[in-house]
Amino acid sequence: MKKILQLKNLFFILTVSLFIWSCDKENSDDATMTEMMTIVETAQGQDALSSLVSALSTADNSEGTDLIGTLSSDGPFTVFAPTNDAFTELLTQLDGFDTLADFDTDEERAILTTILTYHVVAGVAAKSTDLTNGIIVETVQGEDLVINLDGGVFINDATEMNAEVLIADVAASNGVVHVINKVLLPQAIIDALNEGEMTNENGTLVDVVIATEPLSLLEAAVIKADLVATLSSDGPFTVFAPTDDAFVALLDILGDDYNNLEDFDTEAEIALLKNILLFHVITPKVTSSDLAAGNIQTAFEGNNIEVIASGDSFVIGDASDINANITSVDILASNGVAHTIDKVLLPQAAIDFVLGLQLKTIVDTAVATDDLSLLVDALVQADAGLVATLNSDGPFTVFAPTNAAFVALLQTLGDNFNSLADFDTDEEKALLTKVLTYHVVAGTAAFSTDLSNGQTIETVQGENITVALTDSGVQIIDATSTNANVALADVAASNGVVHVIDKVLLPQEVLDMLAAMSLKTIVDTAIATDDLSLLVDALIQANAGLVETLSSDGPFTVFAPTNAAFIDLLNTLGDDFNSLADFDTDEEKELLVTILTYHVVAGTAAFSTDLSDGQIIDTFEGENVRVTIKDGTVHISDATDVNASVVLADVAASNGVVHVINKVLLPQAALDALTPAMPNIVETAQSVDDLSLLVDALIQADAGLVTTLSSEGPFTVFAPTNAAFVAFLNDLGDNYNSLADFDTDVEKALLAKLLTYHVVSGAAVASTDLTDHQEISTVQGESLFAILGHGVQIRDKSHVDANVTTADVLTGNGIVHIIDKVLLPQEIIDALH
Repeated sequence: MKKILQLKNLFFILTVSLFIWSCDKENSDDATMTEMMTIVETAQGQDALSSLVSALSTADNSEGTDLIGTLSSDGPFTVFAPTNDAFTELLTQLDGFDTLADFDTDEERAILTTILTYHVVAGVAAKSTDLTNGIIVETVQGEDLVINLDGGVFINDATEMNAEVLIADVAASNGVVHVINKVLLPQAIIDALNEGEMTNENGTLVDVVIATEPLSLLEAAVIKADLVATLSSDGPFTVFAPTDDAFVALLDILGDDYNNLEDFDTEAEIALLKNILLFHVITPKVTSSDLAAGNIQTAFEGNNIEVIASGDSFVIGDASDINANITSVDILASNGVAHTIDKVLLPQAAIDFVLGLQLKTIVDTAVATDDLSLLVDALVQADAGLVATLNSDGPFTVFAPTNAAFVALLQTLGDNFNSLADFDTDEEKALLTKVLTYHVVAGTAAFSTDLSNGQTIETVQGENITVALTDSGVQIIDATSTNANVALADVAASNGVVHVIDKVLLPQEVLDMLAAMSLKTIVDTAIATDDLSLLVDALIQANAGLVETLSSDGPFTVFAPTNAAFIDLLNTLGDDFNSLADFDTDEEKELLVTILTYHVVAGTAAFSTDLSDGQIIDTFEGENVRVTIKDGTVHISDATDVNASVVLADVAASNGVVHVINKVLLPQAALDALTPAMPNIVETAQSVDDLSLLVDALIQADAGLVTTLSSEGPFTVFAPTNAAFVAFLNDLGDNYNSLADFDTDVEKALLAKLLTYHVVSGAAVASTDLTDHQEISTVQGESLFAILGHGVQIRDKSHVDANVTTADVLTGNGIVHIIDKVLLPQEIIDALH
């Protein structure tokens, strides 16, 4: 049966709201925006706002109500638009309203109108940049909203739960839309809902539990503990009701002896169950809006639960370390209210009961845990008496890696270790023993409460581990750069405690042993690395004994270009060099040798810690490279204007070290040989299909730009793609269907100004030379700005930045960065508007 909201004054509120809205409409500006959709059309075009459109249509079914017409008028309006999920969440909180179509009377549609007009601000199109923290906004409904900018954009209504702006600043011809994740409720509606609660027909709390499908195990527990009469009495009570999943999780914790609630069959167990259930009951009626942080006495005498603030909501703390989340609120009953939670709350008595269950030794605990089966296999494979040791009295603390952790270790070790059975030599078994004993602390059972941040603990292996307490939990620091997370703490055993971790811990001794076992020569390292296959091909193609040289004792330092780096080089060299096999003459092979030996430093294995900013290094080729260290990244400067970045440093080899770089380094000798073949900026653009409209624009402007950009330079050009020019023409409207429509002297001059805004004269500026918010002067006269963050973006005088989709295209007279937007100077914007 539908719950009717008794709002005698609701029609009055609606009348006043619509009157205010109408007045605001008459006073709104008459400015229009061409080729933009209205707020209603914008909502109709978004699947995620279909419920909002349906709500507007439903409200308009009442005579005299025309929300769609109003929101299609001139405005301006600011609309906070709830998503479909937000409307679904609202409907779940209203009895009898399964869909928006259930608002089928004038009174109910008036309620819906009150809610909808509470989402509208008339007379202004307020973008997110216009909002300030704490600003109060009056809605068409008449009540206020408060803007909260702490950690995002949030809208405070009359409830305890704020709405968050998911998508801001959706422009419409008559205003602006901000998509939010909650239906906003004014006080008038909350008062109406509270009036409806006074006539609750849900029955007692026991009836509510019986009628709620996810609470079937709670119902069985209440019957088992003989609490039906208690929870059917006058109360009032508040019940934090664990779901079936919460009870299943509790039974899993209790082990094989407790497969269902029927296993609570002794007098002591039933008493325990009763006390657990009473621990979920407090005597006042506390709705979600009344919840406040603090300790609350429960019906289990002498035991408190704690209400803990968590963001905009609360969690419930018990005697355990894991809080319960509130999953549903305000399930009303004649004698109180229920809130569902995702965990069975445990008083200390219940925790003591769990701990009192028969404990197993550490080894038996591992054997009984499926996810620790590889740990057990490792203890056996090591053949060092570890099983017997961890079955002895102890006490021990064991950090137990999961199966996934051992699998990850084996993958790291490579093809020689496909399973633990591959630790089959005495040396390898000794290595495995050192790994395992590094996970064991003897002489103490250290539970998580005994651990402190920064604490160092000596292991049986002899080296220390360090404890780190972070916001996300407990981590264990070993000799590697990756910490282990404690996935399950405090698994008590008869001879100690186990903490399950998600990584195999490695001491320095083992790292050194593994390094010595696994090192290959520089050439073998390159051969084993898929992304260096073209480097290997180049060494072979050069046919100058470089493979043999880099396989000798060394030591060497090699800056190894990736496959992509070689492909970029070949693309730069043009059609005569489609692959490394095209270096097939003596002269070309000599050139390849010059390039390759420029990547080699002989006589030293220089790790990244040996490099310093500004350091100059002699190469085997004879010329120098320069080291630059910026923001923790090592860059290598060659004879070109574009630096190489070290993408993977310190790949140790038996005869030196390899640093993987993202560019083929070019000495001056190679540049001198290659320069005549390098195309200029115009030739480069003509060779790129996706820049054909840029070439057409340069020609159409008829301002000598083709000749200029073919001259010596140097220039930096931000080159819009064909799609960028198409989008630009679409924005200009029907008068500009193609670049050929720039056919008057004025239009050609305008096009020339637009194009010169994409050109920087006197410098070839690589992407690595740019800094965040760097101002860049253009030939047109106005400036651009570089924005560095997620890639490189170029900011013009519009509101949309261009993304650099392909950076650092080298040409004979400068450098080209391909962008996805035509850049607009203020001069052009003023002319076009």
